Amino acid sequence: MGILEGKRLLVTGVLVESSIAFSVAKIAQQEGAEVVLSSFGKALRLTAAIAKRLPSEAPVIELDVTNAEHLDGLAETLRQHVDGLDGVVHAIGYAPQAALGGNFLNTAWDDVATALHTSAYSLKSLTMAAAPLFGERASVVGLDFDATVAWPQYDWMGVAKAAFESTARYLARDLGPRGVRVNLVSAGPLGTTAAKHIPGFDQLTDVWDKRAPLGWDVTDMEPAARAVVALLSDWFPRTTGEIVHVDGGVHAIGA
Repeated sequence: MGILEGKRLLVTGVLVESSIAFSVAKIAQQEGAEVVLSSFGKALRLTAAIAKRLPSEAPVIELDVTNAEHLDGLAETLRQHVDGLDGVVHAIGYAPQAALGGNFLNTAWDDVATALHTSAYSLKSLTMAAAPLFGERASVVGLDFDATVAWPQYDWMGVAKAAFESTARYLARDLGPRGVRVNLVSAGPLGTTAAKHIPGFDQLTDVWDKRAPLGWDVTDMEPAARAVVALLSDWFPRTTGEIVHVDGGVHAIGA
């Protein structure tokens, strides 16, 4: 029996096999969970194709977390596949190119707003849209990147991640009395599709090559995925508002 036996999960952000979210969905199924994936727009067909590579093909629903109609109908859409939810994985992040790559001082508000809406506010909107399906207990886990410092080229996405971390804490405060835990996994740089579109991504990986006490492999999604699965399980029943670092130890090491 796996640690997620009988759990029903919504996993966002599965696009290709190298997605962290794909590894989460795969391990979750291996640990006994029933998984539903979400995607939208042109990516929907890609997600549907990649869903067939999981141990058990998972249903895929359309969900744009910035679309109010999609969010309003999320619970009803999910009920076509599951009769409740025990966990949600937020693996969503986006910033326009103008908000990245050393353009911090010149980025227009519209681009900043897009980054904040998609990458931070969506944690709240997704959680509340899924909440009608939660039982007495549920776990929400988001994928993070350390926002305590300013990183080269990361710019407004770094600000969005700081807002994301704060949003998780406030959700943990307000939803704890309902039995909902909200935690984040802060992974080191991984070679996902999204990361490869960040200008200067190699500068981040260079930091990890030099400073990670445990070493770091940008192609290995499994350590971060396993942490997400652990937080979705009942093994952390009184942990909420936490950020679990899966970064080879870089967050703890100075210059």
